[in-house]
Amino acid sequence: MEVELTDGNVKKESWLPVTQELSFQKFIEQSDLLEEFKYDFNEKAELRHTETQSPFVFNYYENVLERNSKRYQALGRLLEQYIYELLEKLCKLQKVYIPQEVDKEPRSFFFMSEGALTNHHSVVLVLLQDQGVFRAGQWSQQAIIHHGLHHGSQIPCIQMALQAHYDVIVLNPNDNFVDLKMEKEWKGLLKQSIESPSLKMAQAESFLSFQHPLQGLPKRCSHTPEEHVAYVWDHFISRTEGKDVAFIVHGYGGLVFMDLLVRRKWEVMSKVYAVALIDSDHHVGHQLGSDGQLLAWIKHHCREWVTSPKPLDKLAATVLKKEFPVVSAGTEKHSLAPSSSLQSIFKYFKKALKAKTTITFSQVPIETRSSTKRKQSA
Repeated sequence: MEVELTDGNVKKESWLPVTQELSFQKFIEQSDLLEEFKYDFNEKAELRHTETQSPFVFNYYENVLERNSKRYQALGRLLEQYIYELLEKLCKLQKVYIPQEVDKEPRSFFFMSEGALTNHHSVVLVLLQDQGVFRAGQWSQQAIIHHGLHHGSQIPCIQMALQAHYDVIVLNPNDNFVDLKMEKEWKGLLKQSIESPSLKMAQAESFLSFQHPLQGLPKRCSHTPEEHVAYVWDHFISRTEGKDVAFIVHGYGGLVFMDLLVRRKWEVMSKVYAVALIDSDHHVGHQLGSDGQLLAWIKHHCREWVTSPKPLDKLAATVLKKEFPVVSAGTEKHSLAPSSSLQSIFKYFKKALKAKTTITFSQVPIETRSSTKRKQSA
């Protein structure tokens, strides 16, 4: 990982210590899927076979698509849990369950740095990923598997933020449902007390052949990405005092942020100083309409990096008129856009914070026929 220093120079730093305790292989050993996944992350944070050093192979069971798909899903679940562990043990983030007042039903959660709500006069960086199977700490599960943790996980971004003395909040917008039967199967695989190898293999076979239902039990306050983000905003982000808030949003996360902006208009406009959108799915016309105050705000506080053959930061051609600057992410792959544009985004945040100016938006009541009649009668 490259980290920009305060003097403008760049230094390279290994952000993923290759230790036995934090290795992916060590994590897999805690499950009963070790024979299925002889993989670990090397010094470059790339996923490689521990014996052959080859990349991940999807067609492990020759021409058996369904079983290979289940194996791929199991790997995704292992990566999900592994990255949660890295967020806590490597990045030193705290896991916060929501809603806080409930503890006897399935709940979602997110991560934040210690003191994120109480440290005064510091920036809070909020990470909001695309829609899909990936959870907190991931930009793209596919990018993690095929390109490594540097490109697919949010860990480089988190460590850059911490290096810059930002506080960090890592949202978990896709953690919306819990499948109780699936959870039971999974927890059985993670138990270390089972000694019978044949029973372990039977459990692994059961998990890999398990048919996932279309939906499960919804988690309160996190039924949708929009609901999850609104809850964390209302109960955490909005309560930070003396802080400037910045967002990095990817894909569908851009649509979710615009939804939050419309629903919490005055709070968001007063607290958020910069938004970096990456290949975003938002639609200004449909979401913001003709609200002049919102349109003026995004013009001054938003910038988007889109997939493009052009070099990083070059103005990108767009079909529709954009309400704020749009530049190239330096890649044509959606899943690699966050890692490709990361250095540029942090430069944008630094510049935006230094040149921050307060735009005053007065909450003028809308004139209606009834209010006009009341004025006239008075």
